[in-house]
Amino acid sequence: MTRPVFILGGAQTDFARSYAREGKEVADLVRDVTLDALGGLQLPPTSIGTIHVGNAFGELFNGQGHLGAMPATVVPELTGVPASRHEAACASGGVALLAAMSEIEAGRYEAALVLGVEQERNVPGDMAAKHLAAAGWVGHEGEGCRYLWPHMFARVADEYARRYGFDHAHLASLAEKAFASARRNPKAQTRGWAFTAASFSEDDAANPVIEGRIRRQDCSQVTDGAAAVVLCSGDFAAEYTKRRGLPMSAVARMLGWGHTTSGLPLEPKLTASRGEAYVFPAVRRAITDAFGRAGVDLAALHGIETHDCFTVSEYMAIDHFGITAPGESWRAIEDGTVQLGGRLPVNPSGGLVGVGHPVGATGVRMVLDAARQVTGRAEANQVEGARTFATLNLGGSAATVVSFVVGRG
Repeated sequence: MTRPVFILGGAQTDFARSYAREGKEVADLVRDVTLDALGGLQLPPTSIGTIHVGNAFGELFNGQGHLGAMPATVVPELTGVPASRHEAACASGGVALLAAMSEIEAGRYEAALVLGVEQERNVPGDMAAKHLAAAGWVGHEGEGCRYLWPHMFARVADEYARRYGFDHAHLASLAEKAFASARRNPKAQTRGWAFTAASFSEDDAANPVIEGRIRRQDCSQVTDGAAAVVLCSGDFAAEYTKRRGLPMSAVARMLGWGHTTSGLPLEPKLTASRGEAYVFPAVRRAITDAFGRAGVDLAALHGIETHDCFTVSEYMAIDHFGITAPGESWRAIEDGTVQLGGRLPVNPSGGLVGVGHPVGATGVRMVLDAARQVTGRAEANQVEGARTFATLNLGGSAATVVSFVVGRG
């Protein structure tokens, strides 16, 4: 038996900000989110026993490694607190959360600060795409394409088309949903963006092809951003809520987790799964492992925050969560199941397409939004009556997969 892990809360920077344009750097993102998280929770830095930082590309975008030491650099009161940095491409935040949970479960520490951070808008777009391509198998896949990740997820769409048939209109519907939710989210990168109906069509001028079946509005954003949560033990959570005069339902709890890792290249995964029910069996396993550890099934969920680096990755998540049978994600899109107000809303925050995708921060941001949902603090994006949420965080072409189930404390 391990100790339960609670989520006191946290903070997110405004993903619409370009820190580079303001003359700021990754250190400023770390400082801002750390101070906001601790200040908002009224926790002194001395209450933190350990720090875990999720970051994928600091060396490439910033020339800066060793980001585990950055919190103490910018918040000197954290000097002496053990800290480490975790890299797993877009699942870096999820892996940082897993590491922090294990330390609390083992009884090493009572409270952990988990940060996810990435600065990506400080270089030209083509260079950003090149840096992000380091999460694939460099020199072994995507040769000849201009943009690796749109190309790779276009191949996922091709695989769905080969197995089950495919209509881009369903991806367009997911994109519209993402931007509509983002307009209600005060921290979303795209909350002020304007679109026309043509923006979600197959009009090559209004919604140009990026690679294969992937068009502009199918893509998540290049983002500067950070997110933070404070995880803690049950004793710490009980003392904290008592001191603040709060019920335990004011904090969230990590109910279950799943974590799988496959090889870097996409094509062998697609080939190997052709006799399987799911395109990515390892994704399905991470989800069902999280359900199993939480002691829940799909029927217990009130919503999901999933990794929509492209709309097709959300399309994949819909059937891999079991919302529909494999290959029938389109049914949940057409009948409104995944809309805010539907039977099981997916990405009520706006997701990576709408909120933004600072790579190392994404897994932490999703858990923060899930915790806000189950404690009734999601404001205009709130799912009514939400008590249990799941998350799904993907790194690379589903090479690293982390899933969590979050409930009320």
